[in-house]
Amino acid sequence: MGEAPGRGTSLFVQAGTQQWVLRHYRRGGLIGRINRARYLWTGLERTRAFRELRLTAELHARSLPVPPPVAACVWRSGLSYQAALITQRLAGSRALAERLIDADPELLERVGTTVARFHAAGLDHVDLNARNLLVDAEDRVWLIDLDRCRLRRPGAWQAANLDRLARSLAKFDAPPGAMAVIRRGYQAWPAVTPRAG
Repeated sequence: MGEAPGRGTSLFVQAGTQQWVLRHYRRGGLIGRINRARYLWTGLERTRAFRELRLTAELHARSLPVPPPVAACVWRSGLSYQAALITQRLAGSRALAERLIDADPELLERVGTTVARFHAAGLDHVDLNARNLLVDAEDRVWLIDLDRCRLRRPGAWQAANLDRLARSLAKFDAPPGAMAVIRRGYQAWPAVTPRAG
């Protein structure tokens, strides 16, 4: 039905009345040149797909804006496995990276508030960037790609997440001051205060 760009292409699938996103796990960096999609088997519950599915389900149950999870898929072959995750597609959503040119301060503050909500819940998003924040047709902000993410106590990781997002905005040529507006929205959320690195 369609696909979205990224390290591992996400496929859009029509499933009855629902639309799903199927995302295969792919390696990046140097190891990705040798081994793109195989991981060491240490048990089903420890696979990346099952860990991400559980985390997504927990955050969804807490009414945080993540796509509803559908299924984790794992294919074992000897001592290795390949995996994929299926979530519901957020109809009409676009990556923040695509919205930066026309993003008004209200939307950027909403991005900051959304990140703060996840931080208040303890989510350390190890790849917080402008492609993993989606904006739907009603300008609601969603967070995706929770692979390798985890729940933690407050700490320096919060500031590191925001710094990573700032680097991402620069990469996508965000308008000057965009990150400052996002930080303003972040600080307006009462339950989180990032610690300095």
